[in-house]
Amino acid sequence: MIDILQILILVGIVITTAFVVWQRDLISASISFAAFSFLLSLEFYILQAPDVAIAEAAVGAGLSTAIYIIAIRATEQAEVT
Repeated sequence: MIDILQILILVGIVITTAFVVWQRDLISASISFAAFSFLLSLEFYILQAPDVAIAEAAVGAGLSTAIYIIAIRATEQAEVT
């Protein structure tokens, strides 16, 4: 039986995925991607894969988000029309 918490996390994953795709600002898309990675790591933990959850939280939500934000801030921002 699927737990209510798992359904809420899966709905959150779908919503954050839509935010990543639809955001025009790259910093906002990176933060949405961090939320997506965090929810995905929670889903891995619920599915009883704690080692994968820890790796996803560390690399997906932490390291890659920091690298994206550093790279975005290092570039010159042009206004999208």
